[in-house]
Amino acid sequence: MRLHRLAVTAFGPYPGRVEVDFDALGADGLFLLHGDTGAGKTTLLDAVAFALFGTVPGARGEAKRLRCDTSPDTTTTEVRLELTVQGYRLLLVRTPEYTRRKRRGEGSTLQRGTVSLTWLDHPPGQAVPEGLSRADEVGRTVRRLLGMTHQQFFQVVLLPQGEFARFLRADTADREKLLERLFGTERFANVEHWFRERRRAARQHRDEVAGQVHEVVTRIRQTTSADPPGEQPVSEWLAALRRDARARESGAREAERRAVVLRDEATEALARARALAEACQRRDELQASWRSLEEGRGDRDAWHRRRAAARAAAPVSSAEQHRVRLDEALDLARRDEAAALAEAVSHGWSPEGGDEPRTAADRAREEAGTLAPLVSEEARQLSDTRRLAELAGKATVEEDQLAELADRSALLPAELAEARVGVEEARSASARLDGLRHRRRELAGLLADARALPGAESALRAAEDLLRRRVDAHQSARQDLLDLRQRRLAGMAAELATGLVDGEPCAVCGSTTHPAPPAAQADPVTEDEERRATSREEAAGAARQDAVAAVRDADAVVRRLRDHLGEWTEPSLAEELAGVESEENKAESVVSEQADRERLAARLEAEQAALHDRRTLLESALAATRAEHDGLREVVRERDERLVAARAGFDGVAERRAHLLGLAAALSALAEAVAERASATARASEAAAAVELAATEAGFPSVPAALDAALDDAEFAALESAIEDFDRREATIRAGLADVLAAELPDAAPDLPAVREAAEHHQRAADDAIAVARNAARISRELAELNAEWARADAALAPVQATFDELDALTDVVNGQGQNSRRMSLRSYVLAARLEEVAVAATSRLSRMSQGRFSFVHSDASGNRGTRGGLWLDVLDDYSGQVRSAKTLSGGESFLASLALALGLADVVAAETGGALLDTLFIDEGFGTLDAETLDLVMNTLDDLRADGRVVGLVSHVEELRQRIPSRIRVRRGRAGSSLEQEGC
Repeated sequence: MRLHRLAVTAFGPYPGRVEVDFDALGADGLFLLHGDTGAGKTTLLDAVAFALFGTVPGARGEAKRLRCDTSPDTTTTEVRLELTVQGYRLLLVRTPEYTRRKRRGEGSTLQRGTVSLTWLDHPPGQAVPEGLSRADEVGRTVRRLLGMTHQQFFQVVLLPQGEFARFLRADTADREKLLERLFGTERFANVEHWFRERRRAARQHRDEVAGQVHEVVTRIRQTTSADPPGEQPVSEWLAALRRDARARESGAREAERRAVVLRDEATEALARARALAEACQRRDELQASWRSLEEGRGDRDAWHRRRAAARAAAPVSSAEQHRVRLDEALDLARRDEAAALAEAVSHGWSPEGGDEPRTAADRAREEAGTLAPLVSEEARQLSDTRRLAELAGKATVEEDQLAELADRSALLPAELAEARVGVEEARSASARLDGLRHRRRELAGLLADARALPGAESALRAAEDLLRRRVDAHQSARQDLLDLRQRRLAGMAAELATGLVDGEPCAVCGSTTHPAPPAAQADPVTEDEERRATSREEAAGAARQDAVAAVRDADAVVRRLRDHLGEWTEPSLAEELAGVESEENKAESVVSEQADRERLAARLEAEQAALHDRRTLLESALAATRAEHDGLREVVRERDERLVAARAGFDGVAERRAHLLGLAAALSALAEAVAERASATARASEAAAAVELAATEAGFPSVPAALDAALDDAEFAALESAIEDFDRREATIRAGLADVLAAELPDAAPDLPAVREAAEHHQRAADDAIAVARNAARISRELAELNAEWARADAALAPVQATFDELDALTDVVNGQGQNSRRMSLRSYVLAARLEEVAVAATSRLSRMSQGRFSFVHSDASGNRGTRGGLWLDVLDDYSGQVRSAKTLSGGESFLASLALALGLADVVAAETGGALLDTLFIDEGFGTLDAETLDLVMNTLDDLRADGRVVGLVSHVEELRQRIPSRIRVRRGRAGSSLEQEGC
């Protein structure tokens, strides 16, 4: 991976846009990043990390506050990084998520983060040529090309010395956390977790199977109420229980047999006693019933006499009922005759007319029949009259509509012509609008340049004046420096001359003679005075270069503005722009109405065609309406003459016909009512004679006497039922007494309660014996089943227990427990191997930087009090030959060891992950603890890195590094934010 260019806008302490050209800085393979504390040196490294991964290292990444607080709201926070990875050159552009003020109104809004990846040459085989813009896709692509995560990148590319110093002195647990992040040993942790989960599952399975065995033993104890086996084997304990159960079952069955025999004998005795007692009770009840029957025999004889009289009077009662019904029918016939007569009179018929009702009815029906065809003609006459009115109204409406259409047809051509002119005007304006807009933008840009030109010329004059002052100041400072150096050299010669001795060689030239030693000066120049003069000369020179650059930039701006404007002046541009804007506004107004004008023209054209069609249809409809009205009017007149004659004074033909039909019906009903009344009178006379004859034949002196003896059906049925019940009771009691007397029963009944108590006692004893026998049989049966179940469960437990014991021991070993004497888990074992590789790689650099004194020693021994081992890292001191703890190193020694460890770790991680070749490294701070000689050794090590083609960036405040490294980035801090400049490149 090699970085080419970094551009940062409104990021961290930088309010504007700053750029870093890594190609120019890395031409020598080594550059320095220096500046004031808090100015933003580390922020440039954060920007590289943010462009690649969307996050920054350490606590700064947790805060998620990347935008510069002093940047204008209109400036967007952005990081652009151009780099080459595995031969692919790409551009990454990221903007973070931050809160900004709303452009309209008050309050704030959330600016969402964005990211894009653009291939600057050819993309990888399966990559999208157009680049990527989704955060997840960009993240996966960067991780695949680099071959490492952001945690690994922060450790192997951005080398933070403070963290590696802590790593050097850390205990096993803290060192393990860092190594896990770098080497990605999650899969080994997953293996450890897999073993623990398998052991947990195996333990759970073992406990389930063992629980089944324990459950069977518990059920055996519940079944037999026996004590637990204790030390006795379960198989022997279970065999003894089964023997006892079989013995108890045999005894219980014998006791059951004896109790059942006694119970059966007592039950038979109880049945005999109960039957005898019931027979005695039956005898006493029958005797009491016979006595009651004799007392009611007189009532039975009266019932027989009453039944005979009712049977004789039954025909008389039936004839009387028939007579009453016929009298009622006669009264009804008379009422019907009177009502029919009144109905016929109400229809205009008179009995004094001489006609019979039936003859008058026939004549009325004939007359109504002749009127039937005229009823339908009268209904049709009403419909046709309404139709005539409708046709007259329809003709009037159609005539009015034709007049309206004629008026609209006269106005429409002028409106259509005007609309078409408007459409053509809008289309012409639309064609000219793009040209007007382009001209307006061009003139606006020229006007802005014309207004900026006076300020640019003033800035150029100010920059030239400043340059002249700074040139004078620099020349004065340089002359002062030369004078001081001359005086300093002269003073140094006089100082050396004071130590000359005749005959002894000079320390400068080696001569033993000293013909003209210089005399000492009155006010000698000190080294501090020369250093301050040098600083003033350098500052004046830097200010002079700044002024030169400012003049060059200001002159370029003025030339650009003048070239752009040409012959244009601000007043002429303002006038021309106002004219173009006015013309553009008019054209936009017309174009905005183009769609409405086109729709209006289309609507008027459609309306013109519709008017012609509508007028043709209305003219045809009006002619048809008038023809229909004239023909229908003649038909109505002829039909009205016939209907007036047929009505004969009624409101309508239908009303007259209905009157005739009603009169015919009333006369027919009157004729039938007269006939029915005569018939009912004859039937009533015959029924009265029949009643008298029936009473005489039945032997009654009169009809009333016969009717008094008669009974209705319910009374006669009740009397019959009472007689039958008495006879049935008598026969039943007589038969029962005969059976009882034949049985020769004793006078007193047996003592039934005593016999029942004895039978119940033997029944309870038999039930208890049966329950005991069944319980004993159940226990024997369940013990046999439980014995087989226990045998199966015990046989299943043995292999499960063996499997668990084996997995338990292996899990302990994998997790650094049990038989693992080194207390190293599988993950720690892998990390120990990686740490040993890091120690070997770091030792080569540490040995060179310490001139062979120090080297790393890796130990896999366990820690104190049984803590995990494998990750101990100490230092072998060649001066003493002793292995020392890294915590005993001095500050400078700790820096050397930390730097060597960081570089070695970077090499091992890059090789381990299979990532891209790391052509660019950054080392942050730590050089201030080194003396000059050690700093030379460290620089030699860094020279080895850049000799391999790498570019190394150092972040430091050390003054000597600025003198050693010509390619530098200087970061300056100010109240409005930070800025930077590249030096020496």
